Amino acid sequence: MQDRVNELNRKFKDSSPEELLSWVSQNYEGKAAFSTSLGAEDQVITHMISRLESPVKIFTLDTGRLFQETYDILDITQKKYNLPIDVFFPDAGRVEEMVKSKGINLFYESIENRRLCCHIRKIEPLKRALSGVDVWISGVRREQSVTRTDTALVEWEAGFGLLKVNPLINWTEEMVYQYVNTWKIPLNELHAKGYPSIGCLPCTRAVQPGEDLRSGRWWWEMPEFKECGLHQKH
Repeated sequence: MQDRVNELNRKFKDSSPEELLSWVSQNYEGKAAFSTSLGAEDQVITHMISRLESPVKIFTLDTGRLFQETYDILDITQKKYNLPIDVFFPDAGRVEEMVKSKGINLFYESIENRRLCCHIRKIEPLKRALSGVDVWISGVRREQSVTRTDTALVEWEAGFGLLKVNPLINWTEEMVYQYVNTWKIPLNELHAKGYPSIGCLPCTRAVQPGEDLRSGRWWWEMPEFKECGLHQKH
């Protein structure tokens, strides 16, 4: 499989994200899915997908702790592009058990607790969302954080047994917003309030100019630990 991954990375090294997405949609029709967190990068990819001839499934994860602004942009996006965006929720019983044993704000107490919360609210629903999928499309970019600097355009996700495609991996933040402005793509209102990366409300805060793009996520942890697990090598 690694030979296939290397081949695809060479094939699309100088291609645009649109060309890569078009190839995925044509070669994996019905078997490709895009996970959107409704941030700026994901809104760009949603716009690109809306212009494809072959459909690509789009889904998002509702952890139960999101900002109202995130729900607002979900509604706006669905109406603008007339695309179905499937919403996956965590298992209620698992959440109730976790909160009962660890407390409602367990994530502030230890990295282990925070990872448990992310696993139940994000990873488990993600596994359901990717069931039967051969290609997982994501909006991660290499410059976002130190945990993503070695991420490739195309990867093999061994934990899920599928290809992972990151069309914007080489894009800069400037490129993202140039595309947004050109196509008048709707954005989460929190981006304009100092939130370049938006996750769950209790685990996300605004950042100051010049700070790392993801410094507002789990700000009480060291940078090398600041991933929920969705985009870590499994």
